Amino acid sequence: MSWAPNLAGVGPKSAQVGPEPGVYRRGVDAATIVGLLADETRLKVVAALALGAGTLEEVAEVTGLPLKDVALAARRLGRAGLVHRDGHALALRAERFAAAARAAAESAPPPEPLSDDPAEDAVLSAFVRDGRLVSIPAQYSKRVVVLQHLVRVFEPGMRYPEREVNALLAVWHPDTAALRRYLVDEGLLTREAGIYWRSGGYVDV
Repeated sequence: MSWAPNLAGVGPKSAQVGPEPGVYRRGVDAATIVGLLADETRLKVVAALALGAGTLEEVAEVTGLPLKDVALAARRLGRAGLVHRDGHALALRAERFAAAARAAAESAPPPEPLSDDPAEDAVLSAFVRDGRLVSIPAQYSKRVVVLQHLVRVFEPGMRYPEREVNALLAVWHPDTAALRRYLVDEGLLTREAGIYWRSGGYVDV
């Protein structure tokens, strides 16, 4: 009889039991987890357990891995405290992954401010994520703050054909036509005969 994970209403199996012999007793950090899961075999074992597999044999069947490779991977994951093993039974310690993620988030340094002005930085932080606009602000005052930040990608004194303007703006947001129009309307860019140049905004010195 073949085995398949039952995904209906089944979450990752986890164990609320004490540590096995040889298991690290301190918390597992995110970097350690990433290092462990860089190994394809261990990654497949964790994925199978997360989908509901509960024994060495079930993991081997669903992943197609040799049973001995599953056992070795489970042993290594168990030593790190990520998997509990009781004979052939396996259980993923899902709470260890969550704890590592929370610890990594708490220890991460705060992001660099996008503006020296606290009010402007609050606006930019709400609309800029990883160098992209999550949306174009509908409120005029917020949109102006975002546009003044965005226009800095254009070098003063340089002339840009429209295709280059579109390429620079597409890095920020797919609606390049709207951004071009807003920048021109605010006097941050000037357009003439299909050529654009910067005509407003702050200049970094």
